[in-house]
Amino acid sequence: MKAVTYSGDKTLNVVPSHPIAPGAGEVRVEVAYCGVCGTDMHIYHGHMDQRVDMPQIIGHEVSAVVAELGEGVTNVAVGDKVAVRPLLFGEPAEFDRGHEHVGKNMKFIGIDQPGGMQGSWTVPAYTLHQLPADMSLRHGALIEPAAVAVHDVRLGEVKAGETCVVIGGGPIGLLIALVAKEKGARVILSEINATRLELAKSLDLEVVNPLEGDAAEAVSALTDGAMADCVFEVSGSTPGVELMTKLPAARGRIVMVAIHPEPRPVDLFKFFWSEIRLIGARLYEGRDFDDAIALVAAGKVPVEPLITAVNPIDEVQATFAGIAGDPAGVKYLIACGAED
Repeated sequence: MKAVTYSGDKTLNVVPSHPIAPGAGEVRVEVAYCGVCGTDMHIYHGHMDQRVDMPQIIGHEVSAVVAELGEGVTNVAVGDKVAVRPLLFGEPAEFDRGHEHVGKNMKFIGIDQPGGMQGSWTVPAYTLHQLPADMSLRHGALIEPAAVAVHDVRLGEVKAGETCVVIGGGPIGLLIALVAKEKGARVILSEINATRLELAKSLDLEVVNPLEGDAAEAVSALTDGAMADCVFEVSGSTPGVELMTKLPAARGRIVMVAIHPEPRPVDLFKFFWSEIRLIGARLYEGRDFDDAIALVAAGKVPVEPLITAVNPIDEVQATFAGIAGDPAGVKYLIACGAED
């Protein structure tokens, strides 16, 4: 078995993965696929060197098969297919108000702790969500990002008949669009990459391209001036932030999904003038994983079209370099060993 470690300066090493026997309340899984996330690319580019304890095994978008149970584990059985919710909650704090996924002492597995881009991985049993036996493990690797989308749409309070605009057509943006569409909303995706725009069109999503004209005017034309009930900022860009306040209707909602590590100018007058709400959305809760599994299993959120490539673990350095050089791809999976 093998593992991928990050050791700084865009360097990924493939090293032996040694099985660790699970303790009480833990499970050892054999990893099938690990998706490459935007966070992994931030790590690769060195943007999180102050947080990552190098050399660190990275990766958190995992599908796996249960291989070994620790004492007291009852929620899964050996042979089960699972997706991993990669959060270590730590001690609860008064600050948390019961929201442990954004708690003060929460640690993210794959950043703060060794992650899942390895053949054998031992994790707390509570992080595992059972997949249907007939679900492809390829699709299982997209449950984690799909759960992000479910959480974002839930916090955005999207309802059937509403109009949503998603700014940014990467993996999370596309998944948010698909989840909102499944809710019965009309969805317009704003994206500048031609390949991603074509993919969105193939998924029956309406699109606007800010490079071809004013995106707010395009949304106005598409909606006969009604604009959006809910806007999702997923681009992480200054133009995305500038656009987001131009799109909501009166008492509309903006959901901040993207990570903006630096402060950006925001037109606060728009919030006052139209009574707009800004909602932060980070990660997911257990119910979001369960809902994501149900949506993917039923084919209501198609994930196969989002898979750009599946590469062997030995090609991980080339895969990351390729992603860094070509933003057109959507979801790359690293094959870690376990099979359907």
